[in-house]
Amino acid sequence: MSDLSQTIKLADIVPESVVDGKGIRMTVFVQGCRHKCPGCQNPTTWDESGGEEHALKFITDIAERNPLLDGLTFSGGEPFLQPAPLCELAKWCHERGMNVWSYSGYTLEQLRETGETNPAVKRLLEEIDVLVDGPFIEAQKDLTLAFRGSRNQRVIDMKQTRERGEIVLLMNE
Repeated sequence: MSDLSQTIKLADIVPESVVDGKGIRMTVFVQGCRHKCPGCQNPTTWDESGGEEHALKFITDIAERNPLLDGLTFSGGEPFLQPAPLCELAKWCHERGMNVWSYSGYTLEQLRETGETNPAVKRLLEEIDVLVDGPFIEAQKDLTLAFRGSRNQRVIDMKQTRERGEIVLLMNE
């Protein structure tokens, strides 16, 4: 059972999106990012002291208003700077049959390494269905790519990756 009493630092919420993953999604933009990628589309999310603190219930109340949602997408900012509350939010989604996508400026390999010493990162990785990983690299920007901004980024099917023990791409364009 998910714990919605936790709080999270938010930059914004987009109640309906079709560009941040497959289907109709609610995108949760977390506050705080240390990557500071040149050309980032969300530089206002970098400041870890910015944004607003909200209980997870604030997010779930918005999501529950839309019965057509396929799932939630965690974006930012850097979602893996706030793994514990996002893990609870992901559990809440799965309890309702929705899926979870997450963006990260870290690669899956870096996140797994961090997860060895940070259990919350490991737990969040276990809850994510699709991970779009890697920093945005302006020199590799490609507007024709689905669900990512630069060619170095991967769209990883995390369920298949966990089952097979090797990285399985959801999309290989």
